[in-house]
Amino acid sequence: MTEKHYGGSSSFGFKEKPEKTKNSALEIKNKKQKKMEENEESYMDEEKLVEAGKIAKQVREYALSIAKKDMLLIELAEKIESKVYELGAKPAFPVNLSIDEIAAHDTPAHNDERKTHGLLKIDIGVHIDGFVADTAISVDLENSEINKKLIDTAKKCLESAKKTVSSKISLGELGKNIEQSAKEADLLTIRNLTGHLIEEYDLHAGVSIPNYDTKQEQEIGEGVYAIEPFVTNGQGLVKDSKPSGIYVVQKPGNIRDNFAREVLSYILDEYVSLPFCSRWIVKKFGTRALIALKQIENAGILHQYAQLTEAGKGLVAQAEHTFIIKDNEVIITTD
Repeated sequence: MTEKHYGGSSSFGFKEKPEKTKNSALEIKNKKQKKMEENEESYMDEEKLVEAGKIAKQVREYALSIAKKDMLLIELAEKIESKVYELGAKPAFPVNLSIDEIAAHDTPAHNDERKTHGLLKIDIGVHIDGFVADTAISVDLENSEINKKLIDTAKKCLESAKKTVSSKISLGELGKNIEQSAKEADLLTIRNLTGHLIEEYDLHAGVSIPNYDTKQEQEIGEGVYAIEPFVTNGQGLVKDSKPSGIYVVQKPGNIRDNFAREVLSYILDEYVSLPFCSRWIVKKFGTRALIALKQIENAGILHQYAQLTEAGKGLVAQAEHTFIIKDNEVIITTD
């Protein structure tokens, strides 16, 4: 999943441990800390990271094998997410199924009637105890030459990153290498979508991996990173469009309605600081949960992401792997 501000600060702005309040978003920091303490591991728990990557690869290959034209998006999403659970992990975020000019942040609603078609991006996140693997592929469902070219170029951009990434490479140089493969195909990378540093229960931990030459001299350094080129025949930028139904807890707060408090408590327990979607909440509580989500969002506790659409309505392809980068070694967990 791309650096679109999923996740967020692990402290949610707190400098001191807040007083724990029942059924309140104030619990989010405490719940995240408790989860991390229970694991008794650092954010670089390599065993869990590698296992999450293996599962993510299996799920990605499964998704590729079942994605067919005119399949209900909700059917595809639920099969992919069920496979994550079947293999012993949990989704790190709702599977993104983004078509044509929609670059990201599209997951089916509980009553979605849309069908697969066009240039489909499948973006999958897997976690084991908060240790995340993030991977994506693009699929041509139209036997289209331009779709195939975009998909092939996105793969080549990712290959360029794989060949050159190290802890010592600068962010600008890595972005330049990714961008060059798109230029060779007379295509553009999307400049305001980036890869990202991943830490425990934190999809976006502060370092962004550009998909073009930003001239940044900062070395990437050690850590767990998702690198994900987006390639387009449009303007090379994305803009916000309609609401996605994908949420994350963004700050502490209270809610008066008893049912909404119950929903919020479940969200904090189940997802901690990772993204979730309305479809999951409806599955747990029924459709009245949609009103509760709106109440929690209106209280400022939840942030709902917008779908991201290519500014020039160009087609978009995506490719993504997760990398463990050390001083003397690079492990691609999802390859």
